[in-house]
Amino acid sequence: MPSRKELANAIRVLSMDAVQKAKSGHPGAPMGMADIAEVLWRDYLKHNPTNPEWVDRDRFILSNGHGSMLIYSLLHLSGYQLSIEDLKDFRQMDSKTPGHPEYGYAPGVETTTGPLGQGITNAVGMAIAEKSLGAQFNREGHDIVDHFTYTFLGDGCLMEGVSHEACSLAGTLGLGKLVAFWDDNGISIDGEVEGWFTDDTPARFEAYGWHVIANVDGHNSEEIRAAIDEARAETSKPTLICCKTVIGYGSPNKSGSHDCHGAPLGDTEIAAAREFLNWEHGAFEIPQDVYSDWDAKAKGSDSESSWNAKFDAYKAAHPELAAELERRQKSELPADWAEKSQAYVEELQANPSGIATRKASQNALNAFGPMLPEFMGGSADLAGSNLTIWDGSKSLTGTDASGNYINYGVREFGMSAIMNGITLHKGFIPYGATFLMFMEYARNAVRMAALMKQPAIFVYTHDSIGLGEDGPTHQPVEQIASMRLTPNLDNWRPCDQVESAIAWKAAIERKDGPTSLIFTRQGLAQQDRTAEQLANVAKGGYVLSCNATNNNPDLILIATGSEVQLAQDSAAQLRDSGKTVRVVSLPSTDVFEAQDATYKESVLPAAVSRRVAIEAGIADYWYKYVGLNGAVVGMTTFGESAPANELFEHFGFTVENIVAKANELF
Repeated sequence: MPSRKELANAIRVLSMDAVQKAKSGHPGAPMGMADIAEVLWRDYLKHNPTNPEWVDRDRFILSNGHGSMLIYSLLHLSGYQLSIEDLKDFRQMDSKTPGHPEYGYAPGVETTTGPLGQGITNAVGMAIAEKSLGAQFNREGHDIVDHFTYTFLGDGCLMEGVSHEACSLAGTLGLGKLVAFWDDNGISIDGEVEGWFTDDTPARFEAYGWHVIANVDGHNSEEIRAAIDEARAETSKPTLICCKTVIGYGSPNKSGSHDCHGAPLGDTEIAAAREFLNWEHGAFEIPQDVYSDWDAKAKGSDSESSWNAKFDAYKAAHPELAAELERRQKSELPADWAEKSQAYVEELQANPSGIATRKASQNALNAFGPMLPEFMGGSADLAGSNLTIWDGSKSLTGTDASGNYINYGVREFGMSAIMNGITLHKGFIPYGATFLMFMEYARNAVRMAALMKQPAIFVYTHDSIGLGEDGPTHQPVEQIASMRLTPNLDNWRPCDQVESAIAWKAAIERKDGPTSLIFTRQGLAQQDRTAEQLANVAKGGYVLSCNATNNNPDLILIATGSEVQLAQDSAAQLRDSGKTVRVVSLPSTDVFEAQDATYKESVLPAAVSRRVAIEAGIADYWYKYVGLNGAVVGMTTFGESAPANELFEHFGFTVENIVAKANELF
């Protein structure tokens, strides 16, 4: 029977062989953390390789994602659909084993990691989801939601600021089923970290309210087991297990050095490592007895079967709860959603109101919230400004996790990455809000949501120079343009309460990626619409008004958000001078671009070259719609501190300026 060290060495040799074959990669972390991984995965991790989507599985997150061969080796050895040929294709085109773990490529990879600090933050989100689902669905005698979230992280994750945001909140919320393993090897890319990372990490996490187990020998299986037992017994706090390890353990000449962090060991050193580890097998060769001891398929199937029996008993005792949990885990909307949500939109169109779109957003939450028990809202300490609390909101706390609203504090990045973790876990539709300007703090988490095609909803208010007196530090200018350039991110900037509700509806219904909802501080007039125009809002862009009798007006004005009414007023004056003018509201360029060519041509006919785009954001983006001969009324500088109406006039957002720009095209 293979020893624990031999079983861990299987991870080490697969990792160094794959990195060597790819001629790039990071062998150090997998080799250093192999002993920890062997104990966790073989003795504790509740998972089923034959069903990676089992609802009550434990979640495992490799936050130090550069060590990706660690998780690929674990998945392969445990029996997931990840073959030895897949490992040989490490870092190659179209492989299941890209350079960093990518969600959706290999079964068993729970999230995309690589940008350091976000894996542990995703794990916090998953642990929140588990705790909240348990509070909402578990009943006496029926702990149907009951799993752990485990994460490996390195010094780099702990240096990234987002880890502070997330781990602080995790302590406050008492996430007792979150267990993090710190790979305390003292090495990062530049060398020994004592020159730039001398934090007292155990004290830091104790201050957060974590249970800390310090000075665990990360190469001693018994110490690792004892630490995990202690962590699992502490149910009121998350646990940090501080594992002293040697990076690249098994490499006799490069271990303990940054030389093995991010480069292949080389053929000579790999041969020396095989000798050091007493591994007598060739590249990518794993003995059958090692495979047999690693294989988790039978154990995993038994665990899932046992849970299925528990769920059958739960379903018999609580049929409505069971059906609701199943619906939410499948990410299905309630059966009456389509009818009720559309009725609300039509009601708004019939009852005009000139409110700010941030208030329209809150009204939509009050309408949609009662239909969606899976809502999990939040704001980065701006709830009174973002208006993200609705009548049914209940704060999630460390002592009561049944709530549906998270007070994130001033943690924009942490909030956004935690939302990604909640989304990945399933069972919730998370939304989180801040000022649009402070999306900048969270940009990489938003990008990760788009990369993973996860339907998180990012709410951004105070969307332009219309913010007013707080000045250019708080006035977004370039943000919307850059978000529109992000693949797979749908962005909505609605012009009134009707477009706002439709934007929310689209975000809720979307299953293949995230949505940003961008709202104003100031009140906006509601637009008149026919039934056809109302239906076309959901297409991202539509003809709002036109006095031409055919599809060939003299001029097209294109606008979004607060500038749509300005476009309407400008069109009225131009029409008075005898011109035919079309106004196009384009609340979501991303959704509009996904429409078929016929529809897009019907809205923006190619033959009409006289076009003016109007948006209180960066001007350059709009030349794709107006052409180089068109005109853009937009921002080319940062804003200023002044009342909103003065700012709009100062920067040219006036009927007079737009009419002048339009007339120049003639």
